[in-house]
Amino acid sequence: MSGFAWHARIVCGNEIGAGFLVSARHVLTCAHVVRAGGTGAVTVFFPGGRGLGQLSATVAVHGGWAGGAADPGDLAVLELDREVPLEPAEFAPPGAELAGEHAPTLVAYGFPKGYDEGMLARYHAVPGALVSDEWRQLEAATAHGQALAPGFSGAAVHLADGRVVGMVTTIAGSRDGRVGRMLPTQVMARYWPGLGALVPTPGHRRDEVRRLYALVRRAVAEGVECDPVRLVNHAVGPFGHPPPEDAVASLEAAAGYVQWEVPGAEAVTRFADRLQEVLDGTPPRSAAGPAWSPIVVEIERSGAGADQVTVEVSAYHDGQRRKVGSRRLRRSAVRAWVQGCIDDAFSQLALDAQELITFVLPREWLNEPVARWECGADDSTPLGCAYPLVVVDRSRYRSGRLRRELAKRWQKLDTSPGARLHRVECGGPERPQSLRKRLRDDDAGLAGYAFPPDAAQPHFEAALNSPVPVLLWPRTGCAGSRHDGPCSGTAFLDQLADLLTGVPPAELPGQVRALRETADADDDPDGHWASGLQLLWDDPRCFPEPAASLHSPVA
Repeated sequence: MSGFAWHARIVCGNEIGAGFLVSARHVLTCAHVVRAGGTGAVTVFFPGGRGLGQLSATVAVHGGWAGGAADPGDLAVLELDREVPLEPAEFAPPGAELAGEHAPTLVAYGFPKGYDEGMLARYHAVPGALVSDEWRQLEAATAHGQALAPGFSGAAVHLADGRVVGMVTTIAGSRDGRVGRMLPTQVMARYWPGLGALVPTPGHRRDEVRRLYALVRRAVAEGVECDPVRLVNHAVGPFGHPPPEDAVASLEAAAGYVQWEVPGAEAVTRFADRLQEVLDGTPPRSAAGPAWSPIVVEIERSGAGADQVTVEVSAYHDGQRRKVGSRRLRRSAVRAWVQGCIDDAFSQLALDAQELITFVLPREWLNEPVARWECGADDSTPLGCAYPLVVVDRSRYRSGRLRRELAKRWQKLDTSPGARLHRVECGGPERPQSLRKRLRDDDAGLAGYAFPPDAAQPHFEAALNSPVPVLLWPRTGCAGSRHDGPCSGTAFLDQLADLLTGVPPAELPGQVRALRETADADDDPDGHWASGLQLLWDDPRCFPEPAASLHSPVA
């Protein structure tokens, strides 16, 4: 047993069970084995390390087991009174108990009555779903030999090579012990997230997982305040789903959720990197600007008539979308209704949120002066002066292909202090097809137009149908895209280029808000170059939920 010296015999009051060493000072067993641990001593003995004698232990972690045979969370972590010089158990990847064409023989080392030195039992795992999403059923491998019996609770269930795949919890279904249950390792990790650092997880690098849990231990030890929900939202990326609230009740649980529930090795790395930044007191690397909390106004044609539209207003809180209101309206009634809904939407944002009003508009509405809409009936301040306000093209807001390409381009923009402005001049002879190729070949992040969309719609569509994250243009100006001599559009692009120098694209909504306020306060507001500045700013990472189609009353 020299290679398996991590098997342990546990005594607590009148209860005798098994356990197994997972670190120099920690032993795993069943919670029901040490149910009297609060009032009686817990003693641990290692048959493969007789020279260690009897060791005292305390219950360091309890899985929440409520006391019934069918209650979940029957796991306890014992802390020994001193470290032991034994090699801890090694874990197999989750699912290894079922690997191969034929289920492998599994071994459990327990301590039935009369066998203080221990006995071995051989079992197979039953394939299929976990029982109540908690237990893997075990069935005896032979009709003879040692069966599961009292004294096996808490025993490691391992492969022939010693790698652990679970822990015996109950004997069920037959009086002779031929049927039992175990907690698989991934279920055990629900109740003790620290186990995640010890179990190899397919799809994740072992060193990154260990780094993750080392950072978690450091954060807990130092009492660092960090929001587990925001860390998980950062880890799942722009197209992931927000986690269930009960899955991220603590930092340890959040780390376990990312390890076990979120596909892709990059999720663990993103979580660890962000936690490292929190611990070191540095701003997020991807946050050259604020982490925006959008209020989204979606407008689309309702199908009920040329003058009818469907409008929905939502707010995002900690990455979760909350609908504020939805209605079918005449186009002339949209402004007043949206003003009221936006006011209600602010109550859904966290107090420290950086609000961002986002209008998701049909392509023919992109030049609508939504930044000039008043804040309310009793407040004539333009929305675009009071808050960062951007527009988004509805058709590409619904395109999974473009959302993915936009997210990838934003990753590149995040690493640059500023982005080059691609100018689209009024007098340029460039064809829309050539412009589209230029924007793609140059990985364009920002495109500035010297004219409004209706002056040359194909040129605008060249950028809208490409993953250009930021577009800026004057809402009024030249009626045609081609003419001789200088015009206000050229001056607009010159001013815009100066404004954007050194500004991270993530900060643009805030910069444009300040610029709109400056223009509105000018002695000649209509004459200010930025008086009609429209900003299309499209970062899919601000909207982690897949957008759902608005209800059409004539669908």
